[in-house]
Amino acid sequence: MNIQSIVHPTDFSDLSRRAMAHALRVALATKSQLHILHVREPGQQESGESMHIRRLLDQWGLIDEHQSPREISAKLGVLVSNVSVEDIAPARGILRFLDQHATDLVVLATHGREGLERLWAGSIAETVFHRSAIPTLFVPPHARGFVGQVGGEIRLRRVLVPIDHAPTPARAVEEVRQFAKVVGGTDTGMYLLHLGTSAPVLFNTARAVEFEEPVILRSGNPVPSILEAADEFDVDLVGMPTAGHNGVLDALRGTTTERVLRRAPCPVLAVPA
Repeated sequence: MNIQSIVHPTDFSDLSRRAMAHALRVALATKSQLHILHVREPGQQESGESMHIRRLLDQWGLIDEHQSPREISAKLGVLVSNVSVEDIAPARGILRFLDQHATDLVVLATHGREGLERLWAGSIAETVFHRSAIPTLFVPPHARGFVGQVGGEIRLRRVLVPIDHAPTPARAVEEVRQFAKVVGGTDTGMYLLHLGTSAPVLFNTARAVEFEEPVILRSGNPVPSILEAADEFDVDLVGMPTAGHNGVLDALRGTTTERVLRRAPCPVLAVPA
C-alpha cells in the first residue's frame, strides 16, 4: 500500500476529530499529503481545521508553537490542506473531489449521533464507496482507536484479517500487513481468520512465497465470530478484504461488515482485493 495522498471528510464534530487524529498520524508515518475535506451547503460559511491540526501536533510534541506552516511541513514531511467544496449533497461533493484528486486512503468516522449521520444515510454511503473503491479506514464511535488523542502514541500491535475464498485475499492481506508495518512498526502481529472448514490458499505472487501466518478456522455466524476473535486476540485493527467496487458497497450495506463496524472494538480498514 503506497500511501501518498489521504482524504479525511469531516463535519468538524468530536467524532470526526477522533478520525482526524488517525488520518494525521497515518500521514506522518507515510509522509503523505492530507486533505481535510468539508462539504458545505450553498451559502454556508467556509471553515477549516488548521488550528486543530496545529494543536494536535503541538500537544504531541512534534512542533514548536512559533513555527510557520511552511516550517512545519518541511520538518514533518507532511502537507495538510483544508478543502471546502459546496454541494447540497455530501456524497456528490465527496465523489467529485475523489474523482478529481488521486487518493490512496480515505479516513472516516462512522455512525455517529452528530452531523455524520447524514453522511452515512444509506444511499450516500453506498454511492460514495461503491463508486470510489478506495482503501478506507473507518473509526467507529466508542471503539478503542490505535492513535492516542492526547499524546499521539500509536498502539498497533495486533491485526485481525477475516478472509474467504473469494475475493482472492492475498493482495489485500499484504496491503493490510504493509499498512500495519508502516504505521505501527515491524512488531505488529497478524491473525488470519476463516469461517469454514477449508482455509483459502494464500499466495503472494509479488514475492512468490506463501504467507507465514497460519489461517485460524472457526465456524458460526460471521459477525459474532469476527467480533469474538477481535476481543480474544485483543487486536487494534481489523482488516477487511473486499471485492473492489461491489465489496466496498457490501462493506456498508447492512450485512457482515457494517454490523462489524457498528460493534467493532477497534478501527476497521477495508481494502479492495
